[in-house]
Amino acid sequence: MKKIALTSLLAALVASGANAAAKNVLDGNPLYMPAKGHFVSETTVDSATYASRDWTLGERFGWGITDRLAVAVETSVSETALFSNFSWNEVAVDAAWRLIGDGAWKLDVVGGYGVDSMRAYHHHFWDKDATIYAWNAGVRGGYVTKDWTLMAHANFIYANSESFNWGNDTDMWMNHILNIGFGGHWQMNDFWSTVVTADYMKVMDRYGEPYNTGAWELTAGLNLNLDASKYVGIYVSKDIEHVAQGVWEVQDGFGFGAKFGVDF
Repeated sequence: MKKIALTSLLAALVASGANAAAKNVLDGNPLYMPAKGHFVSETTVDSATYASRDWTLGERFGWGITDRLAVAVETSVSETALFSNFSWNEVAVDAAWRLIGDGAWKLDVVGGYGVDSMRAYHHHFWDKDATIYAWNAGVRGGYVTKDWTLMAHANFIYANSESFNWGNDTDMWMNHILNIGFGGHWQMNDFWSTVVTADYMKVMDRYGEPYNTGAWELTAGLNLNLDASKYVGIYVSKDIEHVAQGVWEVQDGFGFGAKFGVDF
């Protein structure tokens, strides 16, 4: 579950909009940004076929400070084996600044800070043996039309056992992590849209030593637009892990979940 929580914390900024160049519509578009004075809430619940008794409930709450600057807070809780174990996972804060956005082309600078876990399974709050503090910075961008969007992002993450434990290569949680991804969104009609993403996470080193494995997470989702400011969606995901030099393995089973988003 530590891996699941960390992946959740480091994921790139996710929100939505069918035609971000023209109007504020929430429907799963990965380049959506809330307009000035708007709030956005996305609630997720997910599990996996190989651990169907384990569930994670997540919430992301964002605010458009201006039409080009937005901030968000994210957290989640997890249970396993029908609530025999419980974890409060990450609490993360991030921001996105839109450098280019007046036309179809979009380019954002993104960054954030998070703590994972707040309370891990069978651990106290902020237990040093179970807590990671992470900083991330990167860019995302793409091309948005009325009917479809293409997106890419790149993030660099530094994680350690303290917020400012810079350069301590011997620490057990020291990680330099590269995260890149691609995505597409298709607005099929006024009610339905689809989204597909491919997200790659590579731990560049761990405890100061080279660490060459990585993993792709492939996700496909279907969203129902309740109106211009609300949507519900379902999605499935598949992991492909780099287990050794030149060796990739498609993991058994798949993840699944649902989302509810509202802009207000």
